[in-house]
Amino acid sequence: MTRKPWQGRFSDRTSGILERFSQSISFDRELFPQDIRGSIAHVGMLGKQGIIPEKDAALIQEGLEKILADLKGGALPWKEELEDVHMNIEALLAERIGKAAGWLHTGRSRNDQVALDLKLYIRDACTSAAEGLRHFLEILLKRADEHFMVLMPGYTHTQRAQPVLLSHHLMAYFEMFRRDHGRFASLPANMDECPLGSGALAGAGFAIDRQMTAEALGFHTVTRNSMDAVSDRDFAAQFLFNAALCQIHLSRLAEEIVLWATSEFGFVKLPDTFSTGSSMMPQKKNPDPAELVRGKTGRTIGNLTSLLATLKGLPMTYNRDLQEDKEPLFDSAGTVIGSVEVMAGLFAELEFKTKRMEEAAGDPLMMATDLADYLVRKGLPFREAHEATGRLVALCVERECGFEGLSIEEMKKSSDLVEGDVYGVLTPEASVSRRDVPGGTAPGRVRSAMEEAREWLDKMSRG
Repeated sequence: MTRKPWQGRFSDRTSGILERFSQSISFDRELFPQDIRGSIAHVGMLGKQGIIPEKDAALIQEGLEKILADLKGGALPWKEELEDVHMNIEALLAERIGKAAGWLHTGRSRNDQVALDLKLYIRDACTSAAEGLRHFLEILLKRADEHFMVLMPGYTHTQRAQPVLLSHHLMAYFEMFRRDHGRFASLPANMDECPLGSGALAGAGFAIDRQMTAEALGFHTVTRNSMDAVSDRDFAAQFLFNAALCQIHLSRLAEEIVLWATSEFGFVKLPDTFSTGSSMMPQKKNPDPAELVRGKTGRTIGNLTSLLATLKGLPMTYNRDLQEDKEPLFDSAGTVIGSVEVMAGLFAELEFKTKRMEEAAGDPLMMATDLADYLVRKGLPFREAHEATGRLVALCVERECGFEGLSIEEMKKSSDLVEGDVYGVLTPEASVSRRDVPGGTAPGRVRSAMEEAREWLDKMSRG
């Protein structure tokens, strides 16, 4: 039987049923790099403070470094009866260096230890997510630049609304993912307080130097309240929110790829490298990566809800319920980082069917707003112009034609302000060019937005 570090108070062995139910090593072993980093910093501080013998501190640090290397190589087993990653690593250390390992847990608890591990894990995950998003943003900007002047329909309610530039459409997603990048990049600064030294809930009973440990682990300062520090999971909830919102943005883009790849739209051709086929129908080419990204979004939303539901009823301070914070966290981190990677790969190779897009952008009724604006410029109040244009739209629908199929005389029946120059207004090129306001789809405005985006990306790359 493997002896548990807390066994001294108990005379009977833990039930095997409870061991299986309460163990977390099956999932929290993912924290081993962060756990060992925290232990190395902690024991180094203990040695320098004279709380434990410096020679033992050095021996512990050396042993932990070797365990870290072995765990990265997958060479060591995990023991379920030791419950979690913390006790597994401590037991491994004791096997290797003997009694000196007993000094490791001086002045800390698993409560402040796991709070630290989670902050370090989220900090690493934020770095990975932000870097993946930066790469994806570069691809989006590149594809927008390649198709700068391509026209396509813009949609509201999934109905053709007004012509826009494809580059403008892609830059809309650039803005979404830029915000996601900012949320991941800024989260570490919002949790830049080291909880180690808070103990189980009341602080450590030794003259530890918390600031020394914090700085060794890359934190600016230490937490101000030990009770809050061991029970705080705000940072985990923030990460899960960031992941869920980013995944929602990815899902919106994925949905458009699914639609655009249909024969009915025909706006894109999927690359073979990011498509799958049917086991029954030989002609099929399915947008599975986009569908999976869309499908996995529900998991990230559920993970956020799961943690919030866990936190809502907890009294101070640490409660075992908090063990339930890890699986949602690990799942969302892996999901969003993987989804960004696959969407970046898909977009890098996606073929835009520009001829089909521009044909669709030529739908004459999409220039209805331009006709109303034309009448406003002639002196008609907008609501009257809107109604007059609506009557002409109804006539076009009845005749199954566009505005160009109506004569000037027929248009004048709706408004006598219509003149021969109206036809020059009713083209997709003219419509796009008139949207010449900041944030609009006019070529000059889109080019300016892309130049600003490039400058921002260059700044992000320089750090």
